[in-house]
This record gives sequence, C-alpha cells and structure tokens, in this order.
Amino acid sequence: MSKEVKTNAMRFLDKNKIPYEVKTYECKEFTDGSDVARLLGQPPEQTFKTLVARGRSGGYYCFLIPVDCELDLKKAAKSVNEKSVEMLHVKELTPVTGYVRGGCTPIGMKKQFPTVIHETAVSMERFFISGGRIGVQIYLSPTQLVNAVRGKFTDLIKSDSSEIL
Repeated sequence: MSKEVKTNAMRFLDKNKIPYEVKTYECKEFTDGSDVARLLGQPPEQTFKTLVARGRSGGYYCFLIPVDCELDLKKAAKSVNEKSVEMLHVKELTPVTGYVRGGCTPIGMKKQFPTVIHETAVSMERFFISGGRIGVQIYLSPTQLVNAVRGKFTDLIKSDSSEIL
C-alpha cells in the first residue's frame, strides 16, 4: 500500500487517542489467522482473531481469542450471560458487522457489540488484531482496547487449546 488508507477501526482508535501500529501483508482473499501470524512473523499467542456470535436472546457478541485456539461456546455464553451462543454464519458477517471474513475486528463495526477478550491478553503490553480489512493488522494495547469498547477479559478457549499458550 503506497498510501495508508484508514479503516473504520483506525478512525475509531484515532478518535479515542489510542496508539497503534499497522502491519500489512499481501492477500487477495481470506487467510486464516495462523497463516497471517506466520506471514508477518508474529507470535500466534499474541495474534488474536475476532469471532462474532449470536446469543439465544438474539444479541450479537464479539470474542477475541489467540489464532491457534478454539472458542469454547459454553464459556463464551457464560461470559455474556446467555444460555447459549452460536457462531454467526459467514454470509451474515458483513450485513451485521460491516466487515468481511478475515477483516473483522471488534472496533468500528456498524454497531458496537459486547466484546470479550481471552484472559491471556490482559498480561500483554500489546497484541495484534485485524485492522478492519483483509491484509491489515493493528498492534495495540489490549487494556486500552478493552476500555475503549467497554469489554472485559475472561477465559474463552477450550481447555485442550490452553496448553499451546
């Protein structure tokens, strides 16, 4: 990218005076988070993916977990006081969030949804999340992010995934 084009996520961070760095990579279509981490030389445990789910009540939620881990739907539901949650189907992602698969981030969506970040991020100075477009990653403070989106940290991953952290 010769000229940095601001995404909604970057505009949100600028407006809220949250410092961040942008990393870009060449990609024409969806690439999974583990591949993105490898492409950019980022530690997978410090690179988080954004997953959007719908609760039984009909509400939408964002969950951020390390790219090499799997979301525990029971833990996710409990974290947002729902009886259950199910992953949003990929065809619903853009109409609900304004983002495409591989570019989804909890910031700058059409509407701010309750956001929960896996607890390992709380001890990190900074971590990587999607920048709001395929090929863009944002490196920022998880604590500043969770405060800006009025989110929280808690355990969200399947326990057999935790051994890779």
